[in-house]
Amino acid sequence: TVFYLINAVVGFSFFHQAATPAGIAVIHSVFNVTATIILLPFAKGLEKLACLTIRDKKEDVVVSAEDREFMILEPRFLEKPAFAVEQSRNAARKMAEESHNALFTALSLVDKYSEEGVERVENMESKVDRYEDELGTYLVKLSHKDISEADSHSLSIMLHCIGDFERISDHALSIMKSAKEISEKNARFSDKAVQELQGLKFSENAKKDLEVLGQAVEDIVNTAYEVFDKQDMKLAEKIEPLEEVIDELSKEVKRRHVQRLRNGECTIEMGFILSDITTCLERVADHCSN
Repeated sequence: TVFYLINAVVGFSFFHQAATPAGIAVIHSVFNVTATIILLPFAKGLEKLACLTIRDKKEDVVVSAEDREFMILEPRFLEKPAFAVEQSRNAARKMAEESHNALFTALSLVDKYSEEGVERVENMESKVDRYEDELGTYLVKLSHKDISEADSHSLSIMLHCIGDFERISDHALSIMKSAKEISEKNARFSDKAVQELQGLKFSENAKKDLEVLGQAVEDIVNTAYEVFDKQDMKLAEKIEPLEEVIDELSKEVKRRHVQRLRNGECTIEMGFILSDITTCLERVADHCSN
């Protein structure tokens, strides 16, 4: 309105000229500067008006720490496939770390049970499940993009491995439940059973003592996860021998428990719990082998 009033009085010389790129740029800049000068005194009022017009919802503003973790799998990254593949690798590493922590937290509950530890295992297992759902969906979408052969191979590996990470966290949950059952029933393994879980030695041809079942599982889990993280094929060669050792240790633990039952040194009820734990550990080793 002001512009046209001034033009009616003064008559701008450029008013009837054809617009040029330079003229458009000048007019656009003058308009922005003028509008800013006019509106600047009303900045506070405009801010309040904006807040009244568009209200923020509390649940939309607060983002949990867990949700922030999953932001690395943003759909917009799919438009840059190479970057999205790297983000997927980072998410897979986080998933591996969560399943690793869930397993060893659960194992610690067998000796030192606590409700806090139970809650930690449940939370980590739940997060691993979410990783499997979201990362699996993300990888499938990413596989339809134009990616290199090497990245395609990486996607295939990740799709296979996240299933094993999720199953390991499931076994962690099962071990936690066994620990909870022991605590609730105030049950105790016999001294020999504890010794076999914590310090089993199995001799073969007078060679050195083998590692305990728990330590062997810890070794194979740490090694397998390092192989996944670093793609170290040389290190991967150590997995199968460890998996075979764990199978033999698991059989020996069960065999010795049967012998204790015959001698009346342990109960059938505790035998079921012991069998559940050793079976879970044996299957964890199988998933590490995968």
